[in-house]
Amino acid sequence: MTQAAADLLVELVRKHGQLMFHQSGGCCDGSSPMCFPEGDFLTSDADVLLGHFELPLPDGGANGEGDGGEGGGESTTSGIDFWMSVEQFEYWKHTHLTIDVVPGRGSGFSVESPTGNRFIIRSTLMDIG
Repeated sequence: MTQAAADLLVELVRKHGQLMFHQSGGCCDGSSPMCFPEGDFLTSDADVLLGHFELPLPDGGANGEGDGGEGGGESTTSGIDFWMSVEQFEYWKHTHLTIDVVPGRGSGFSVESPTGNRFIIRSTLMDIG
């Protein structure tokens, strides 16, 4: 994950609470990583959990709520799972994936859409030799 993506996610976690990513193999925005409040997108055996991020949330954690201190600089984390459809994983299983963010409108279903930014995936083929 790039720093720009992590910075945007901190804002989004504060607004929406716990988040998750899902990447399908659909056309148009379906091929972009979609960010949802955790539990809003139901995964199944047709999905693969690719990874889990621990996102540092400085000064108060999710929804601006800390551990009872007032701006005491507490730092908590938010766990964010990244899922991909099994079918899409077959195409991308030999790549290193990086979540990034760029200016522009993505899908209306992904929580970053109203920010004027969209998450994208940057991929690099892994050396499997």
